[in-house]
Amino acid sequence: MATSFAPELPVEGKTVKALTSLAAKRTRELFAGNFGESLPLDVQSQQLKIRLKLAAEYDSVQHLVAPAPAPGATAGPGSADQLRLGSSVGAAGQARPESRSATAKLIDSVASQPRKPTASEASQQTLVLYNKDGVAGAGGSLGGGSAQRAIMKVIEDQGSGSAAVSRRLASKWPRPEWRAPWKMYRVISGHLGAVRSVAVDHGNEWFVTGSADRTIKIWDLASGQLRLTLTGHIEQVTGLAVSPRHPYMFSCGLDKLVKCWDLEYNKVIRAYHGHLSGVYSLALHPTLDVHCLSGHTQTVCSILAQPTDPQVVTGSHDSTIRTWDLRTGKTSCTLTYHKKAVRALAAHPSEHAFASASAENIKKFKLPDGEFLHNMLQQQKAIVNAMAINDDGVMVSGGDNGSMWWWDWRSGHCFQQGETIVQPGSLDSEANIYSMSYDMTGSRLITCEGDKTIKLWKEDESATPSTHPILPYRPPKDIRRY
Repeated sequence: MATSFAPELPVEGKTVKALTSLAAKRTRELFAGNFGESLPLDVQSQQLKIRLKLAAEYDSVQHLVAPAPAPGATAGPGSADQLRLGSSVGAAGQARPESRSATAKLIDSVASQPRKPTASEASQQTLVLYNKDGVAGAGGSLGGGSAQRAIMKVIEDQGSGSAAVSRRLASKWPRPEWRAPWKMYRVISGHLGAVRSVAVDHGNEWFVTGSADRTIKIWDLASGQLRLTLTGHIEQVTGLAVSPRHPYMFSCGLDKLVKCWDLEYNKVIRAYHGHLSGVYSLALHPTLDVHCLSGHTQTVCSILAQPTDPQVVTGSHDSTIRTWDLRTGKTSCTLTYHKKAVRALAAHPSEHAFASASAENIKKFKLPDGEFLHNMLQQQKAIVNAMAINDDGVMVSGGDNGSMWWWDWRSGHCFQQGETIVQPGSLDSEANIYSMSYDMTGSRLITCEGDKTIKLWKEDESATPSTHPILPYRPPKDIRRY
């Protein structure tokens, strides 16, 4: 071992240069024996690594043999044409040339020792001759014969295709039921402006509409005849609600007022002031008188009121949905799933759930916690201004481009797509749908449109599944949960 030639002086008396030189010399003395040499490789770990690499990359070609060399061709000692992976003998019977590198020797040792399958793998890969009497064939076992009998029974029951043997998982997504298509059967005209709102009498005898011409008209639901015209707003009438406490009706408009009408005397008995801008929507609570609620940062354009908690649900142009706690007068939950303005809300008549619509999608939520269920399976690609749901689970949505889509509530599948037709003399841009509502039976649909008309829709009674099939249904593979 080499000795250090550094002078034996105390550390305090040495300079930094001397200390550095002394440390370097001691390091050299410690590692001079194997300096510059690499660490030896672990044979077992290297064999395991090469075996896994061969199985992953060359398992499908290990059984192939290289073609014999052409007559007269001389192959060098390292020619790959004479070699076969996993064998030490070439295709022409010549001995495999000796490997030179350590990695090549490891490959030879791994290839010469093929992995033996386990007992379970061997039993799964055993070929059994099928016998209907239950006797195992040559090289088989009785267990294999029973498995073959089960497979053959499936094939005989479902067909001879290989897909009958494969294991399939049933889709958990509910399939839509066939529903008759809806058709328009009546067009009512009488307003001088776009029809903005509609409400149906609880007795299912008449319905009322509000228009941009500042009037409210009451129509007979059966015949479509005009019964009464009410005037009192000085701006567009954007919301209507008929009270179950007959004979009261409420209306709101862009004149910042909410009016209560007595339909026995056909006049306003109370006007509610307080809004600082136009009122776009209203809803009547079944039992309570609701006071002022504040929290949205932009226009509130859709409201739901129900007797169970949350008793008030609102949608706004700030792309949020809020549920309200009436005991405290504050927001109980804020839903931020939408990216654009929430212009329409619709509550299911029997389920404790509701749907919301914006320009990007229609979403379903479960109450009372506001749990997000799923998106509808298709996108209407329009600004949806109105929605309605009946007891049969048929939901309809209307867009600003005149498109009307009918949805199966349970599956979220759109089974019918249509477009409204503007009345003669109107522009195509006036085909937008502002409001819609089912009657109390859910068999008739009323739509209010920008071409100053009211259209009534009903199911086609002559339609059958063969004559009017629904749109193709494809269950979702990766349903979005946001």
